[in-house]
Amino acid sequence: MAARENRQMKNQDLKKFRDSSFRVKSNCAISVLTAKLEIANAELALVLGRDVLVHVNGRVKSIDSILAKCGKKGYEPTYESALEKINDIIGVRAVCSFEDDVYRMAQVLYTHQDLKILKRKDYIKAPKSSGYRSLHLIVEIPVYFQGKMEWVRAELQLRTPAMDFWAGVDHQLRYKKGKQEAILIGEELKQYSQVVAELDQKMMELRKRIDAI
Repeated sequence: MAARENRQMKNQDLKKFRDSSFRVKSNCAISVLTAKLEIANAELALVLGRDVLVHVNGRVKSIDSILAKCGKKGYEPTYESALEKINDIIGVRAVCSFEDDVYRMAQVLYTHQDLKILKRKDYIKAPKSSGYRSLHLIVEIPVYFQGKMEWVRAELQLRTPAMDFWAGVDHQLRYKKGKQEAILIGEELKQYSQVVAELDQKMMELRKRIDAI
């Protein structure tokens, strides 16, 4: 009985993620990071003569997703613990035209002095075992709210349209099936990930040939 009551109290504590102040700060962080990506895109467009950014979207994890991640990672399912240890409660995904544009975008962001880049995980050069490919940056963004400035953490995912398509299909197919079916689907999707990687390389080569004309 005591264990159940303790679990219920912790789950209730996670509901602080629904507080309006947290949601406003999170949405502000998404807006600031989106604006920075657009500025970086404009800077690169001056040099390259083309846009590198295809589209950007952001989201805040649901409480169910936060609770599931706490369980998976062995974290205390509390507001403070989740806020401290989970880096992708706030997430922004930026899709860039070509694979080398992903790295160009990251390089420009490193020059922004009002953006802290805490961690970098390159799943393009070293894909996950599932075949997932993307460049992840854990960042902190300055958010001005109720008269004070606060650094808000978020995960930025940079990827190509082909990587984004693969990741979307992977999520849609793998997580809606039983365990055995998910294993079989995962093995096939991993093979297709290599096809996607080859497509990205061919598209870069084609662009370079066109640029050289």
